[in-house]
Amino acid sequence: MKKFILLCLVIIFNLVMYISVSAAQTHKSPSLWQVYQQSLKSAKYVDLTHTITPSMPVWSGFAQSKFQATINPKSGKPYTYKQDGFEATYYDLSTDRLGTQLDPPAHWNPDYPAIDELPATYAIRPLVVIPIQGKVAKNANYHLAVQDILDWEKKHGKISPGSVVFVRSDWSKQWSDPNIASRTEFPGVKLEALKFLHLQRQILFHGHEPLDTDSTPNLEGEAWLLKNGYTQAEGVANLEQVPETGALVVIGYPKFQGGLGGYARYIAICPPDWKYGVSVGKIPESPLQKADKPLHWDQQLGIRVR
Repeated sequence: MKKFILLCLVIIFNLVMYISVSAAQTHKSPSLWQVYQQSLKSAKYVDLTHTITPSMPVWSGFAQSKFQATINPKSGKPYTYKQDGFEATYYDLSTDRLGTQLDPPAHWNPDYPAIDELPATYAIRPLVVIPIQGKVAKNANYHLAVQDILDWEKKHGKISPGSVVFVRSDWSKQWSDPNIASRTEFPGVKLEALKFLHLQRQILFHGHEPLDTDSTPNLEGEAWLLKNGYTQAEGVANLEQVPETGALVVIGYPKFQGGLGGYARYIAICPPDWKYGVSVGKIPESPLQKADKPLHWDQQLGIRVR
């Protein structure tokens, strides 16, 4: 009888273990949620985007933009927190090509997609950062060459198809200079390098810190890209805070119908042990932290400030 009881207990134990394991497998998190919990949640996030302001650098062919408080059409007065419980902003933007951008090919060629026609697959990609800031420090007009790409690959390996390649020049560190957009010499990317990246490495697109691809008289690099169906990023910032390899880039932009330029936001997702950026849960997110000073309209600057 004791042996029978012991055997029954063993069978029951094994059955309970089987049911427990099966239940655990049944309630296992979906694979992409696991990716988030195991990798993305602890990653470091770095913003690669300039803030849009009325005084930001812009090509001389575009006028300056203006911000103002949104007016209630019935009263003719701006909405206020005190009277209406909210405020809003009216943006008089001179162009869809301000600050950090995503250039759709329709900017130069109407036969290719506009900003609202870009595929959703652009959302997240492997990020490659190729540094040329040392050469730019010696020559402000230095342009990325094929050899720079090959040198990078000797160190890190071949660039994978579908990657986004950002070129670090540190040009964006001078963003506060109102005359920076009018310079005729600035770091860029050679046409040969663009062709190599797209035709030999099949990247998704490249990005650079200045507001143009190259400083040639006819913008030959930008012309080749956009006339042949390629996109590009311009006005990228903070590339000194991103590793040359091992990060991802999240890409966001407003979906204006027929838009020929895109105000973009790029966020680099870096490894958890990276020295820059912030991880999920390390700062208040929901609710967000209350500021020390409230926003208020600055008439002289033409924007809200704290």
